[in-house]
Amino acid sequence: MFIKVFLLVVFFSVTVFIGLRFRSKAADVSGFVLGGRSVGPWLTAFAYGTSYFSAVVFVGYAGQFGWRFGLSSTWIGLGNALIGSLLPWVILGRRTRIMTRHLRSATMPEFFGARYGSKGLKVGASVIIFIFLIPYTASLYNGLSRLFAMAFSVDFTVCIAAMAILTGVYVIAGGYFATAVNDFIQGIIMLVGIVAVIGAVLSDNGGFAAAIDSLSRAQDMSVSSSPGVFASFFGPDPLNLLGVVILTSLGTWGLPQMVQKFYAIQSEKAIFKGTVISTFFAVVIAGGCYFLGGFGRLYSGVIDVAASGYDSVIPTMLSGFSPLLIGVIIVLVLSASMSTLSSLVITSSSTFTLDFLKGNIIKNMNEKKQLLTIRLLIVVFILISAVIAAVQYKSGVTFIAQLMGISWGALAGAFLAPFLFGLYLKRSSKAAVCCCFLFSCLFMSANILFRSSFPVLLQSPINAGAFAMLAGFVIMPLVSAIFPAADTERVEACFSCYEETVTVKIRQDLGASD
Repeated sequence: MFIKVFLLVVFFSVTVFIGLRFRSKAADVSGFVLGGRSVGPWLTAFAYGTSYFSAVVFVGYAGQFGWRFGLSSTWIGLGNALIGSLLPWVILGRRTRIMTRHLRSATMPEFFGARYGSKGLKVGASVIIFIFLIPYTASLYNGLSRLFAMAFSVDFTVCIAAMAILTGVYVIAGGYFATAVNDFIQGIIMLVGIVAVIGAVLSDNGGFAAAIDSLSRAQDMSVSSSPGVFASFFGPDPLNLLGVVILTSLGTWGLPQMVQKFYAIQSEKAIFKGTVISTFFAVVIAGGCYFLGGFGRLYSGVIDVAASGYDSVIPTMLSGFSPLLIGVIIVLVLSASMSTLSSLVITSSSTFTLDFLKGNIIKNMNEKKQLLTIRLLIVVFILISAVIAAVQYKSGVTFIAQLMGISWGALAGAFLAPFLFGLYLKRSSKAAVCCCFLFSCLFMSANILFRSSFPVLLQSPINAGAFAMLAGFVIMPLVSAIFPAADTERVEACFSCYEETVTVKIRQDLGASD
């Protein structure tokens, strides 16, 4: 117990110290929300990765999909690395940084408002973010409950309160820059921790070859009658596996807390370095988590999924480890959760302040008031999410859990295509964006209320979310072709940022031929 408590005290002390140390970087709105757009590649890449992967992935998704798909669940982690990390940096990173600076937008709703010339889209996007990020924020606490119960035998509400208070302190004090520095440290902990955990689990089962052999003998007739299916290349259910890959990988392209990391990139070099670092981070963390979860079936003798749910898979796998390793695991999961939580509350509070309150509810809002309001709303959002998590834990409310499950689908379905097409396609219109917003929110809300009426494949919130994202790629060009952008002069002004002339060194461009 001393080892575990000591590790937590050190972790929390460093986290709070960093928040207080960099409070001067959060003296204005730009510094608080974007770090003054001067964040280097390592901090940006780790901020992206740690915002991506939380306790929801390590405990919830890794346990659930590892149990359902076996070793083939590793494809989810590889999809997260290639589709969710590499491609967004390559396709979105540079153009996002250029156009958002040109349009002077600090949030995703501000981008929609400026790019499509619509105050309504700006307000609508901020409302969608407010509605769907809070339950997602609350879900971050859930992955900690079983681990803390296993390690400390303390009430989950104590864990909620500690995590909420400490995250609030360093985010409110240091803003985005302090969050990015903490994300870097927390990311290092996650990298070391996941490698140690995988090594311990494989060693506990006789090594890699022996673990694979044991997994190939595991059978569940309710899932598949094929022998060795849980150790096979594509597992027992390739179609639903594909749905998970799409939702958890493509979703990052439209999530405001992820895309906003590109707003703060420091330079051209930082984009290339950030791409490499972020992809490596995702391969290790996401690939490692799902690879680890794939061995959950080896513990089927002590895990009763029907009684205790998928969230019990990973904690049960880890329960027999040494106190030191359990302490590392606790810090790992705390790091994953707090880094994502800090990213979400900054996104929620800044969006609600700059895009909803400013100019609409509060007409005259100077920078000092904006900064104060953002900080106050961080407290509000953390408090609301903590209360929701505590209520769910105490009462077993299932509706909240379902709403958490569709958050990614609703947000990414609404924003992915409008944001991507807004960066690349001049013909993208306000009408098309409105259709994407409405379709995704209504479709995912209907999936909660009328799930049994959906086709069998789309009754899963995972598949429904993936469908909502892909539908945007049809809706945007189709509606834009029928109702094209009307103000061509404004659109040309938006895209003029890509035509600006800059001087570069010869090692970057050979120049004209002789």
